[in-house]
Amino acid sequence: MSGVDVNLVLRSTRVVTPEGTRPAAVAVAGGTIDAVLPYDADVPAGARLEDFGDDVLLPGLVDTHVHVNDPGRTEWEGFWTATRAAAAGGITTLLDMPLNSLPPTTTVDHLRTKQQVAAPKAHVDTGFWGGAIPSNVKDLRPLYEAGVFGFKCFLSPSGVEEFPELDQEQLARSMAEIAGFGGLLIVHAEDPHHLADAPQRSGPAYADFLASRPRDAENTAIEGLIAHAKRLDARVHVLHLSSSDALPLIAAAKREGVRVTVESCPHFLTLTAEEVPDGATEFKCCPPIREAANQDILWAGLADGTIDCIVSDHSPCTTDLKTPDFASAWGGISSLQLGLPAIWTEARRRGHSLDDVARWMSAAPAELAGLGKKGAIEAGRDADFAVLAPEATFTVDPAELFHRNQVTAYAGKTLHGVVRSSWLRGVRIVSDGVLAEPTGRLLERDR
Repeated sequence: MSGVDVNLVLRSTRVVTPEGTRPAAVAVAGGTIDAVLPYDADVPAGARLEDFGDDVLLPGLVDTHVHVNDPGRTEWEGFWTATRAAAAGGITTLLDMPLNSLPPTTTVDHLRTKQQVAAPKAHVDTGFWGGAIPSNVKDLRPLYEAGVFGFKCFLSPSGVEEFPELDQEQLARSMAEIAGFGGLLIVHAEDPHHLADAPQRSGPAYADFLASRPRDAENTAIEGLIAHAKRLDARVHVLHLSSSDALPLIAAAKREGVRVTVESCPHFLTLTAEEVPDGATEFKCCPPIREAANQDILWAGLADGTIDCIVSDHSPCTTDLKTPDFASAWGGISSLQLGLPAIWTEARRRGHSLDDVARWMSAAPAELAGLGKKGAIEAGRDADFAVLAPEATFTVDPAELFHRNQVTAYAGKTLHGVVRSSWLRGVRIVSDGVLAEPTGRLLERDR
C-alpha cells in the first residue's frame, strides 16, 4: 500500500477487477482506491472494514447516455430523480445528453445553466455532452474548452424543434471542426430519406411502427458516417445501435483503422419485437426494438468486440405522452435503474460473466468518455462501486422505481441481480434502496 492513510477496506469473495474476478480486499484512502489486496490481508489500524461475503463487488457503472431533461422538461425527469435512480441501479457516473432540456446544451451559457441546476441535486458524478446543430459550429470549440465530453448530433429529426438534425453537408462541417480540436462526435444514425420512404401508419400495432423505422435507415446512415470519419480522420461514436445488419460495416471500418466506436442498449439486448403487445408504447424508442434473431446477432457483436459498450439511453417522459398510438406516442425507454439487472439476466443466460458486464457497462463507457478515474477496481481509480447479489431475483414494480415517471417496458419482468449498495468515492450513497443526501460532483472532460 502507499503511504496514504487507508480509512476503508471493502472485502468480498468476488471482486471484479481488470484481471478477472477473485477474492480480494480493496483498500480506500481519500476517496481513491489505494490498493487491491489479497482477501485475507490485514486491515490497517483505524480503517473500517465492510465485508460483503459472497456478494459481488463491481466497479461503479458508467452510463454515458442519459436524458435528464432538466431544466425545462423537469416533469419528464430531473437531476434529483435521475441520479437517485442511477445510484439505486449501481450507476455512479452518468453523462447527460444535450437535448430535451430547455435550453439544450448548445452554447457555453446553456451548459452553465444546466450545471447550476444539476449541482445541488446530483447523487452520482455527472458530466455533460454538448450538442451539434446546424447553427452552432462556432460554439463547438468553446463548449469543448468549457468541459463537455463531446458532441451529439442527429441525422434525422430529434423530436424536439430546438435540436434540429444535421444534413450531410452540415455533418461534415461539424465533424471537421470537432476533429480539428480532437473531440468526439456521437451520432444518432438514422437516414431521413429512408425514414421518409418507409410506410407511416398510425395506430396501436407494433408491427406498423417497426416498419416505419427500417434497418436500412440505420445501415445507410452508419455507412455515410464511417465514410466521413475515414476522410476526416475523425473520432465518431454510433449511438444506440439497433440494426445488426450494420455490424459488418462497423467491423470492417475498425479493421481499416477508422476511429469508430459503437454502443447498444439494454432494451435492444433484452426485449424483442415479438413480445411487444399492441398499444404498449412504453416499448417505443427510435431506432426501434427489433426481432429476436436480430438481438442474437447484436450479442455476437458484443462478444467479438464490434459493439464496445452498453448504456441506457434512458429517455423518459410523462405518462400522458405514452398514448396507445405508436405513431404519436413519445419514443423513449426508461431503464436507468434497471440496466444492470436486465443485462445480467440475459448475459448469464447466454453464458457471459460479470467480468463481461463490467467491461461493457463500466470500463468501456469510461474509456469512451475519457474518464480515466472511473471504470475499474484498481489502484488510482475513484473508489466507486456497486455491490450486487447476482443470484437474487426481483420482479419489477414500476411504483418502486426512483424515476420521476414510473413508466417502464420492464414492468412485471423477473430479473436476476439485486443491487445491495452503491459507493461513490468511498462513501455509501445507497443501501438496500435507501439513499443518502446527494454528494455527486459535476465532471468536466480531462484537459
